Amino acid sequence: MMAGAELTIRDAESRDETAWRALWAEFLAFYDKALPEAVNDRTWARILDPGHPMSLRLAEVDGVPVGFSLWQTHDSSWVATPDLYLEDLFVTPAARGHGVGRALIADLVAIGKARGCARIYWMTEETNAAARKLYDAFAAPDGHIRYRAALAP
Repeated sequence: MMAGAELTIRDAESRDETAWRALWAEFLAFYDKALPEAVNDRTWARILDPGHPMSLRLAEVDGVPVGFSLWQTHDSSWVATPDLYLEDLFVTPAARGHGVGRALIADLVAIGKARGCARIYWMTEETNAAARKLYDAFAAPDGHIRYRAALAP
């Protein structure tokens, strides 16, 4: 962690929309992606909806948002208790290498354990070497290959 800095990880609140949108834009730019604003709006609405399983944890250093984890739990046909799926993880370039990503994953591990989840899982692009180095510290790749087919135009 950055010397003398205080890292806090907390649930997102409605007041965090501007900060999340800025981090989300950086995340999308990292992957060279653009989403329709309606999708971004719907994602934020889901994050704030207590009835929806999608949740957002914000990482702040000295009160400044520097990263997030976007996650949800879901039932599985392979285990008796839910799985926790880490859908997206992002840390700003300036905060990388200081333990923020590691802390965000450890935070979700603790949440998953507290909720009685059987497993936590995530995916990343094969070429994302920096993320894979971090992820390898938590778990080994499980040999699965993802397939995705678009169902709507």
